Amino acid sequence: MRAKLIVASVSIAAMLGAGACTTTDPYSSTPTRNNTGTGAIAGALGGALLGYLTNTSNGEQGRKNALIGAGIGALAGAGVGQYMDRQQRALEAELSGTGVGVARQGDTLVLRMPSDVTFATNQSSLDSRFLPVLDDVARVLNEYDRSMVDVIGHTDASGGDAINQPLSERRASSVASYLMDHGVIRERLYVAGNSSRNPIADNTTVDGKAKNRRVEILIRPFTG
Repeated sequence: MRAKLIVASVSIAAMLGAGACTTTDPYSSTPTRNNTGTGAIAGALGGALLGYLTNTSNGEQGRKNALIGAGIGALAGAGVGQYMDRQQRALEAELSGTGVGVARQGDTLVLRMPSDVTFATNQSSLDSRFLPVLDDVARVLNEYDRSMVDVIGHTDASGGDAINQPLSERRASSVASYLMDHGVIRERLYVAGNSSRNPIADNTTVDGKAKNRRVEILIRPFTG
């Protein structure tokens, strides 16, 4: 069954939630707390793969239904924190020294991939030097398959939405396509571009703009 295309923008702050207990520096591999014991893409691969890709519905619940249909069991209770702890440690071990940060907010993991290690300037094709890093990410995601994966593209504030929105979408789609090609099942994925709407640094400085140009992968526990 062909999935429907949904073009959407995502607020990272809303997805992570205001109630997150702690955070980890985006480019550090050192977690600030242990969460053990806490409960808690349709279209041609050559184009923008936006929205949910499931066989049942285009919404969040549809994705959950599709994961259940794919035989992926939901996490519950203390198992949520334990599972995400293990996944965080695995990602930190694989990504240490790559320039990709593993951040933690509650039971959500955020991988921040700066454009300078991911894409050439104003391009959406993945830099070949970065592919081994995505191989590592895909390997961990496949090992820890009881989680949902949101791939969100971001830009700096230069150029305006007419340029930045499609660029952020294409970059997110490139990352999502690569993950799918390396075994991450489509039912787990949501893909969107967010243009320059969620900066993490000052857009008036060169360094700040560089940090804002990024793709983020949000990894959230599947709790059914």
